[in-house]
Amino acid sequence: MTLRPAGENSGIRFQRSDIKGSQSIGADAENVSDTTLSTSLGHHDVRVATVEHLMSALWGLGIDNLLVELSSEEVPIMDGSASPFVYLINTVGIVEQNAPKQFIRITREIQVNQGDAYACLKPHNGFKAGYTFVADHPVYNRYPKYAELDFSNISYVDAVSRARSFGLVKELEQAQAINKCLGSSLENAVGIDDYSVINDGGLRYEDEFVKHKLLDVIGDLYLLGKPVLGAFDGYKSGHALNNKLARALLRCEDAWTIDTFDPAAHPVAEPILQPAAVTAV
Repeated sequence: MTLRPAGENSGIRFQRSDIKGSQSIGADAENVSDTTLSTSLGHHDVRVATVEHLMSALWGLGIDNLLVELSSEEVPIMDGSASPFVYLINTVGIVEQNAPKQFIRITREIQVNQGDAYACLKPHNGFKAGYTFVADHPVYNRYPKYAELDFSNISYVDAVSRARSFGLVKELEQAQAINKCLGSSLENAVGIDDYSVINDGGLRYEDEFVKHKLLDVIGDLYLLGKPVLGAFDGYKSGHALNNKLARALLRCEDAWTIDTFDPAAHPVAEPILQPAAVTAV
């Protein structure tokens, strides 16, 4: 994977360099083609898989414009979190661009449901996210299953970016039977047996399970194309319900407005997330 700078107001796009003449795919909720265990984008016969961790990192760093080149279908899983992407991008640097930064401000509550699971967005001045993780298992039951983070006073990089994908070892064979998690190992996921976390060193956060769910939510919502100003609340929601919420929001034009922050017009104001559109170099 190669990350290349992109011009102002060009958004985040994925390009398959291994498919000659293929068009780039916009990081757009409407382009989501599969949500089985991860979030994939598709356009005609071109597909890009597992975009949510990278998208989450880009949100956390305030990156609006970027071209992501891939030499195969899947975004590298790295260590199963967003942290390696954050580190590598910060290593090369981020450029502030001249275009004003745009946000999607939630103006009324919108909610989607699937059985007893739900995902919703409500008005809020800033962005905060809460999630309830529901799984009855001896290991999961020993750790927090709810987290709510207000990113006006909490660092995404410190509090969320290091949370890894996780799963029960006994469920891995079932996932691989549908061509998912084929490269899963303790190097890129938290493995759980009947009684314990089997990774050396254990968990990175006491609430790593629920925080990874929030990491996924952030990546899935960033497929709206702009960062959200609002409050997210999820109960048992996964990639499918997150995408359903994003699509529902885009259809309900009375539920949001576009807010623009122009640092040139407000030179003293403190930005809510980042001061202007930026791109990775």
